[in-house]
Amino acid sequence: MLPGIAAQTVPDESEAEDENALPRQFREIVLGMSLDELKNALLNDELFNFRGDRDVSFLPIREESLVETTGSMFIRRAFFQLRDGSLFIMAFTLDTGMMDHYTMFTDLSKKYGPPSYLDPKEAVWETEETRIAIERPLTIKYIDKQVFDDIINEASIIESRRVQQRQEFLDEF
Repeated sequence: MLPGIAAQTVPDESEAEDENALPRQFREIVLGMSLDELKNALLNDELFNFRGDRDVSFLPIREESLVETTGSMFIRRAFFQLRDGSLFIMAFTLDTGMMDHYTMFTDLSKKYGPPSYLDPKEAVWETEETRIAIERPLTIKYIDKQVFDDIINEASIIESRRVQQRQEFLDEF
C-alpha cells in the first residue's frame, strides 16, 4: 500500500445485495403468506380495521382472492391480492392529511437509492424478486415481481392465441 493512502474495504456481493434489497414485508404482512396468515396478521394489527371474512372476495380468475380493508391513522384503505393462495400484491392508500408524497419518496430514496423508474405519476424500485411503487396521489404498492411477471406472460400468451385464432378463422374464407 502506498503511504498516505488508506485501505478501502470493498463489500462482498452478499453485503451489496443486502444493502439494495427491497423489503417484502410491511409490519407482520409478508409477500408470499397464505390467506389465513394474512387474516391473522390483519386481525392482530391495530393499524387495520379488518372485519374478517366479509372483507375477503374470491375472484373468478385462477384461484385469486382479494382482501380489502380500511385502516386507521396513516392508512385509509389497504388491498391485498392473492394468487394460488399466496399474497403477491399489497397496496396501501395513505391519508394525505397525515402523510405526503414527497416525504414518502424522499424516505424510500434514502433507504433504497434512486428509483428504477420515475415519472410524474409513479416512482418504482425493483429487484428481481420485488417491486415497490409510490403512485399519485399517495398509494404504496409491494409486488412479488415473479408472480406479477408470470401473470403478464400468461396474458400475452392468451392474446397471441386469440390473434392466431382470428387469423386462422379469416384464412377459412
